[in-house]
Amino acid sequence: MKIFEKISDLQPLVGQELGVSEWMTITQERINKFADATGDHQWIHLDAERAKEGPFGTTIAHGFLTLSLLPEMTASAFRVTETKMGVNYGLNKVRFPSPVPVNSRLRGRFKLIEYIPLEGGAQMTVECTMEREGSTKPVCVAESLARRYA
Repeated sequence: MKIFEKISDLQPLVGQELGVSEWMTITQERINKFADATGDHQWIHLDAERAKEGPFGTTIAHGFLTLSLLPEMTASAFRVTETKMGVNYGLNKVRFPSPVPVNSRLRGRFKLIEYIPLEGGAQMTVECTMEREGSTKPVCVAESLARRYA
């Protein structure tokens, strides 16, 4: 994990990697809980027997489950110590170039794309590229907008 003291320490890092998250395993239990939370019970996510005959040979995580890992991954990739509050401001682009088979290990790489100073903080656009262990193709690429305040 990379640790930065102040939000302003990030401004000169536009175009650079801020950090890489720890690996996390996407279990069937996590997929099931996400399905229950969202009401998305499509067989490709939950029915292991039917999924064996499907296009991926096993169940896969929901795309939105993958996207929802952004906060957890960010928290293990980098931190700004003198921050009172951070808020999710939105997303610019989100793509799911490849699936996440059950029991895959994922991690995120975070690159600062834009830094806009705000009164008492900054708005940052951070590109997150989620990698699946053993694959050359990312499972998610998203531009996340966050506001952090000191």
